[in-house]
Formats: sequence, C-alpha cells, structure tokens
Amino acid sequence: MLNDPRDRLDLSRNERLILSLIRRRGPLPRAALAQATGLSPQAITNQTRKLIQNGFLDEGAVVRGKVGQPSTPLSLAPGGALFLGLKLGRRLVELALVDFTGAIKIHRQEIYAHPTPDRIIAFARHGIATILASLPDPTRIAGLGVATPFRLWDWGAEMADWHDFDLAARLAEELPFQVFLENDASTACAAELIFGRLSLPPDFVHLYVAHFAGGGVVLDGRLRVGPARNAGALGSMPVPGGRQLLDVASVSTLEARLGHSLPPDDSGWVVPAEVERPWIEESAQAMAFSALAATALLDIPVVVIDGAVPPATRHSLTEATRAEMTSLPAAGIDRPRILEGSLARSARILGAAALPLAHFFEPDGSLT
Repeated sequence: MLNDPRDRLDLSRNERLILSLIRRRGPLPRAALAQATGLSPQAITNQTRKLIQNGFLDEGAVVRGKVGQPSTPLSLAPGGALFLGLKLGRRLVELALVDFTGAIKIHRQEIYAHPTPDRIIAFARHGIATILASLPDPTRIAGLGVATPFRLWDWGAEMADWHDFDLAARLAEELPFQVFLENDASTACAAELIFGRLSLPPDFVHLYVAHFAGGGVVLDGRLRVGPARNAGALGSMPVPGGRQLLDVASVSTLEARLGHSLPPDDSGWVVPAEVERPWIEESAQAMAFSALAATALLDIPVVVIDGAVPPATRHSLTEATRAEMTSLPAAGIDRPRILEGSLARSARILGAAALPLAHFFEPDGSLT
C-alpha cells in the first residue's frame, strides 16, 4: 500500500513506454507490447501487473481461437489518472477535467469581451475548487495544464495588465499539484499528437484556425517549441501580399467581413456562402503557401489543418488548401499531404490537459 497516492505517478521509463504505446495504438496484448518495446515477456508481465495494480491499465476479455496462445488485450483505465486543462482565448476561457483516455468529463466556460488576469484567476480557482469537491478521489488529478496565447498585451491597450503577469505561478499558489503552461496553438498540435484519431508520421506541421491562426511542429514524434517557445508560429509567417497568415486565415478576419462576432460553438455558426466562400479561398491560398514553405524548411510529409470552426468549414478549408497546393511551384520539394484534423474546438483544451499527462506518463517526461 502506497503512503502517498501521488507516489503512483513515479513510473519507470518502460512503464511510461507501455502506456504510451497503448494510448497511440489502442488495446494491445502482452506479446505485442514485448515485440514493440524489445522487453522480455517476463519484464512485460511484471511491468503490466504493476500498472494494473496501480489502476492505469484494464484487462480485456481473453481472445481465443487464433494461432498461438490465448491473449488478453490491455487498455488504458479511464480513471487511472485525471488532468485539468485551462484554455485562455480572445473571447472565451474554458476549464475541463480530462480522464486518462482523453475524454472530457467536466467542462466549464465563460465568455467575456476580453480577458483580464483577475477574471481568469477567479474563474480558474472557483472552477477547480468545484471540480475537486465533486471527485471521490481528488488525488487522481495529476496536474493542471494551461493553454494561452503568448504576448497577450499585443492585442490592445485593454490587455496591458498581462504584461509581466505570471499566470502559471499565480494559479499554482493554492493548488496541491503542478501547473504547466504552453502556447495555445502548440497545445492544439500536442492534442492531435496525443489524443487525435489520425495516423500520423513522426514529423508533421499543424495549422490551427481560430480567432487568430496559429500552428505547431512535431519532429521525431515530439512537439518542438524552440528556445523562446514560439516555434511553429505559422500565424506569424509572411504570405504574399505583404501580410501574415493570421491576417488572412483567422476567424477574426471572417468576423470583420460579417460585421459581427461568431459564437463559440458550431450550432450558432451562421455565415452566408457569399461571405464564407471568398474567405475560405483566400485562407487556403495563404495556408498552402505556408505549408509548402514549412515543407521546404523542415522536409515534413504531412500538414494537418484543424480549427475552432464547424466540421464542414474545416473540410472546405482542407480541400481548398489541397487544391491550392497543386498550383504552387515546388521544384525540389515533395509536396506534403494535407490532412483534416480530428479534434476541432476541443484541441486546445485537450492539449492543455496533455501537458501534465506528458510530464508523468510520456517516456521522456515531456511533449517537447
């Protein structure tokens, strides 16, 4: 019996590797885990027994009737660990409790004209306290991840209070677990890597269309954020016409043409075709240019397009970007495949929750 329930989080690298493989590939029998990890069958038996005892893995029904011995698939136990995610946006803040499989169990949100530090801290503290009080075992929460745009003060004079404000440190003052913070576009990319339904290569670029367009880069299976934690900032990439990608392929640009804000949910997204279609075409031109430029620099085979937009709009953006890609000059470059993302509006909040998950459960203790 462990003295401190949080001691469960002190896993070996091999235990983390087993959990990571099952997370990405789905339920696996012990023989498949031994083959994938290079560990001996006895080592796999010992490691998985411990993971089952600590509540991280569930044993499925025995599979019989195939060649060889019967096998028992092992899957992630949803309640094995829980993670909090906080996503700060231009008009919306969200808080979610995410289980070990990536399912959102509790979700809260608040809409505002613009975020202020006091409002975000109050929202987060009240929401976290309410969630903790509702759980039979709050020690299952491994940590809080925060997804936020960087340089919030650049949004206007009303955001000046964010300058030099340490959001992670303020949140950590009253919490019994660690707080992790990352750029919101990077966390959207991380969510596709950890929780997404796509089969992705170890190297890809992720384009996320939200109030402002952004991006992320995965190389060798790991999110790359750079020395200033701003790598993959595709929204800032220059595009033809003397603009940046975020000036074109952002929901804020579409809202400016509509003359009003769009609601933060798919059901309220009503945009006349004569307004949305030109925005999609221009966004696709800019995204294709950015995707090809990223390919020329990084030699990546895949670009994923996702966003805080309805599935039909995301599909149109993806298809239009594929078409635009074929018209760009690409001598000496293998044009990347353009794939449609799988997480949409939930990407950034799931990516926030993935930060503590990666710290405790990924083989190298980090997404980056």
